[in-house]
Amino acid sequence: MEWTHDILGKDFQSCGFDAAGPDGVLRHATLIRHRTETAARPESGQPVTAPGNGTGPDGAVLFLHGWSDYFFNTELARFWAAQGYDFYALDMHNHGRSLQSDNPGGYVADLSYYDAEINGAMDLIRADRPGPPGSLTLMGHSTGGLVAALWASRHPGEIQSLVLDSPWLEMHGNSLVRRAAQAMVAPLAKLRPETVLRLPERGFYFRSISSTAEGEWALDEKYRPPLAFPVRAGWLSAVFAGHSQVSRGLNLEIPVLVLTSAASANGMVWQESMRRSDAVLDVGIIALRAMALGRTVTLERIDGGLHDVFLSAPAVRKDAYARLARWISGYMRYGATDHQQEGDA
Repeated sequence: MEWTHDILGKDFQSCGFDAAGPDGVLRHATLIRHRTETAARPESGQPVTAPGNGTGPDGAVLFLHGWSDYFFNTELARFWAAQGYDFYALDMHNHGRSLQSDNPGGYVADLSYYDAEINGAMDLIRADRPGPPGSLTLMGHSTGGLVAALWASRHPGEIQSLVLDSPWLEMHGNSLVRRAAQAMVAPLAKLRPETVLRLPERGFYFRSISSTAEGEWALDEKYRPPLAFPVRAGWLSAVFAGHSQVSRGLNLEIPVLVLTSAASANGMVWQESMRRSDAVLDVGIIALRAMALGRTVTLERIDGGLHDVFLSAPAVRKDAYARLARWISGYMRYGATDHQQEGDA
């Protein structure tokens, strides 16, 4: 393993690695890190605190991006580092830094195929962090949130907490809509899984976040195309299968935080409300499905939030960071202290 300077600047490093999935196929992924010793106080005004024990990192966070995306939010990394947690992000196979010219961007035939690279990233994180292991938190956005929740359900005891930013836990509408769409896609997904589906193209979310349009974030369009990657039958079928698992309940025993916008704005034409709402998912059904994740789930609705609440307007994401910091203090630090005291008893 060799860490090299990352595209995000001097405080970030990355390393590529290969992991074999359950089908035996070797897939390439990239791990990005931002350590607490390089942390600087964020410029956005979000609240930060010193590490919980005052002696070093409290633990580590691994972030999973959404579909057709990659990790670029340095502000999020610096927030976690300032809270006392080493921050890592994974550009999963067929995404971002891990894109390879001979593979279809964004494609995966089964969401469990990500398990091998997530496991590999976890191993690299444990090897990379000196001293006591501390806690390990998994964080995911959108499709990455779905992947994170499913991984946590298949790997009990591996992480201590789960943070989900607008996780894609269900289709628009309800499970009946999903089951109908699933039945239509299933035959094609089985016979020709990499077939591109002709679906309406909507670039509204990209428009709301990219500095080349009406947002404030500098995005590399090679890694994050304005209209996203083509939707393929096998990929959509894999997502439907993940939604079905969530709808049946994941029975997670760890504390879970789910952050969403307070409102959705869907449609085929641009609306000004898309600057202040989730233009991708139905936040109502996401909130409902969040309750099926486990026994201890906290839901935070962010007024004015975008699909990624941590890419919203400065005042909005300041509120999102404040709510996340409060949850860290209440569940991650307090829970870790309780666990340590029980172990000492």
